[in-house]
Amino acid sequence: MITRFVSAACALAVAFAMIVGLAPGIAQAAPKAPKPNAVIITGPKIEKITIYSAKQSELFQLLLSEVSWMSTATPQTTAPTAKNLGVKYVVVVAAAGKQQQIYDLYPLAVGGPRAHRAAKQPSGKTVDGWFYGRLTMSESLRYAGVPLEKRSDVMNGGIGGGFTERSTAEEVNPVDTVNDALTQLRQLFLLNGAVLIVILFGLAGIAFLIRRKV
Repeated sequence: MITRFVSAACALAVAFAMIVGLAPGIAQAAPKAPKPNAVIITGPKIEKITIYSAKQSELFQLLLSEVSWMSTATPQTTAPTAKNLGVKYVVVVAAAGKQQQIYDLYPLAVGGPRAHRAAKQPSGKTVDGWFYGRLTMSESLRYAGVPLEKRSDVMNGGIGGGFTERSTAEEVNPVDTVNDALTQLRQLFLLNGAVLIVILFGLAGIAFLIRRKV
């Protein structure tokens, strides 16, 4: 009986060591999506506008901050009446030449800017939803070349001024940090769950062998 008990314990220890040894590989198995490097704007009376992070980094971050937060956000409002939406501009966030997110922006909507996220996204299916856009939406689009009237009451400093730096440092990077932290936490839970299952099966096997001998 002692020999079988020792053998079972050794087998459990080996299985546990293999799981722990493979832990880094499990945590790194899921490749991270490439970081966005381009924002593309289309709409009435404009040709396609493409802003690259490598060429216009501040403007790119400014535009990205207008839409990136909606990728995982919960819808905030119901669909407005079509006549109250005004002109629509489609903003596409892309990485390495591939689309990641697509949003419809309505900077001149009655009651303030609105934004729509369709359920079908290039990166996967999500929940169809409407959002209250930022008050800076029209100025951000205007800086990119969209023909909208200037609103000096919304944004001061322009590209290279303090507003862009605050948007990048306080509104864009924290979202990326939180998403990365949640991904790592989710992977940790999955790993711990796998280890716990192996341990439970091992203990159950040992208990079964002991009961048989008793």
